[in-house]
Amino acid sequence: MIDFTTVSTSNQLPLSQVSFHEMTLPDGSLWSQFFRTNAGYMIRFPDLADFQVSADGLYVSCSPAPDVTEATIQHLYLNQVNPLALSIMGKLVFHASAVEVGGYAVAFVGESGRGKSTLAASFAINGFRFLTDDGLLVEAGGNDDYLALPSHPSIRLWQDSQEVLISRETETAQALDFTSKGRFLAGKHIAFCDQPRPLRRVYFLGDGSVEALLFQRMTGTEAIVEWTKHSFLLDVEEKTLMAGQFNQVSKLACQPIYYRLDYPRCFEQLTQVRQAIVEHSQAEGLH
Repeated sequence: MIDFTTVSTSNQLPLSQVSFHEMTLPDGSLWSQFFRTNAGYMIRFPDLADFQVSADGLYVSCSPAPDVTEATIQHLYLNQVNPLALSIMGKLVFHASAVEVGGYAVAFVGESGRGKSTLAASFAINGFRFLTDDGLLVEAGGNDDYLALPSHPSIRLWQDSQEVLISRETETAQALDFTSKGRFLAGKHIAFCDQPRPLRRVYFLGDGSVEALLFQRMTGTEAIVEWTKHSFLLDVEEKTLMAGQFNQVSKLACQPIYYRLDYPRCFEQLTQVRQAIVEHSQAEGLH
């Protein structure tokens, strides 16, 4: 369990040291900076907050910028910092959503904008409980299988997906300071699974440029590359940590559960896509 605290609000002063890693948004603007400190790491989200993470990942503290809301702090911690802290504890956390189908977990992995949250929401409003909107934590289970663990019970969607999928009666969370995405809470209209589920299928999402729905079996080597590409990793320069990460991902990739999934990004076809995924994920003999 990670110990998380919020300390006093303060202005973000310029730092003398150079960040060892930076992340940018699709529009090219700076999203986050990573620094090493005597106690571990600092993650800066410009104009939002600084998070101090201990070297072992067990302790996180936040110093928010003035006027940043508590909802924004909690969101940054749960969706960004917590997965990164878990990564330096040797946990496997991926940029993926996951839903429950027939008692098993089905995961959707991909870059931002590939439709992970839209797929999760489509399932969750149609009787299939979702485990996570993003930040999929995977742990080894018994009998050489793996478990997908649930995250916090909310889904974030852009306006176009909201208008198609979300009922007006759905409970919403407080708006965030840095995005226009809406946040919707699990409940009567959005079903949530709060227990781990065995991981049965993993679909790596394409860019939507295909003309028809496509499932394509992947090799273990391809799965290793994709898992690594979509991993939450705080320190990619820490050799021991990266070696442990690679060993775990290599074992995970030995599971015969990986497919590329692509389909035209058209809301009118979402029902057919969902039904096809249900059938494909439950089919036997696809290995």
